[in-house]
Amino acid sequence: MDKKRVTFYVDGFNFYYGLKRKKQVDIKWKRYYWIDVVKFFEQFIGHDQILSRVIYFTASPLDPNESSRQSAFLNANSILHPDTFQIERGKYINKPIECPNCHFAINRPEEKKTDVNLSVRMMGDCFKNETDIVVLVSADTDLIPPIDFILKNFPDKRIKVYFPPTNHSSDIDGYMKAHKSKIVRLEASEVKFRNAIMPDNVTVGASTYKIPEKWKIPGENFSAAE
Repeated sequence: MDKKRVTFYVDGFNFYYGLKRKKQVDIKWKRYYWIDVVKFFEQFIGHDQILSRVIYFTASPLDPNESSRQSAFLNANSILHPDTFQIERGKYINKPIECPNCHFAINRPEEKKTDVNLSVRMMGDCFKNETDIVVLVSADTDLIPPIDFILKNFPDKRIKVYFPPTNHSSDIDGYMKAHKSKIVRLEASEVKFRNAIMPDNVTVGASTYKIPEKWKIPGENFSAAE
């Protein structure tokens, strides 16, 4: 029997900020910013399954320092898994926010297109029969419609939802329970996070990407894989 192809669709914004909130409670979670994403999700694959792709949906931050840190992370994963790790990019725009009392306005960066890109890719891969099991890594309730579409129109496909650390949606949880599917909470998988930490310096061929200094924890060094 052929193994079932599993594709992970990762809401990068939801995933990263879930880790960031967890880090505010427990500093050791900061080390998991710098993980091999494919290696992490491979640990959830069953013996009758094969990891097809990990598709990471994100946008480049407007702040150059944040963008540099994100680029190091994405590039390190790309050189480690050029055939398995894929990036789908949206964009950030400055959205004006005005105080209703003093009318002072500021610009707040807002990520755009990620929900649409996620939805289109999940449904498109099912339509083209490029996956057998869809795993959505997000707690964004805006993604219930594509989940519903896949369940109704592709009965031969399975769909699962993984909640990033500290993120939860009672709407998604209830919807998946109604379809006899149990949510996976990544917060309970710290061992898998730890197993997927990348070396401080990731080198493949002539390319090297280093963990951002801001992501390091004083006194810890992962210059060699554990």
